[in-house]
Amino acid sequence: MRALPWILAGMGAGVAIAYVILNQPVPQAETGWDSVENTAGRTFGWGTKTRFSGTGTNLAGKVKEGVGRAVGDPDLADEGVADQAVGTVKNAVGNLAQAAGETIHDLNR
Repeated sequence: MRALPWILAGMGAGVAIAYVILNQPVPQAETGWDSVENTAGRTFGWGTKTRFSGTGTNLAGKVKEGVGRAVGDPDLADEGVADQAVGTVKNAVGNLAQAAGETIHDLNR
């Protein structure tokens, strides 16, 4: 139970970071079409949310794996490893979506 304050502090820091990341101003194009720029912004925002979700899933998987190993439950540990794989894939997809959004924004200039 000594770790509970650290877990709560980590969750609070994660929520604060998510708030800052998800509420960034949308980049404005100097020239170009607004509809294309809106698409770029939505794609970039979706990528950011997906990356954050993937990081959270990965972290939850690590916790599940650790708890499963600590209590001797191999099913829970395996579920944690699977969650980590899902989180890694979500993070990669989010990176790809952010890159696509930036590329669309750059091409619209």
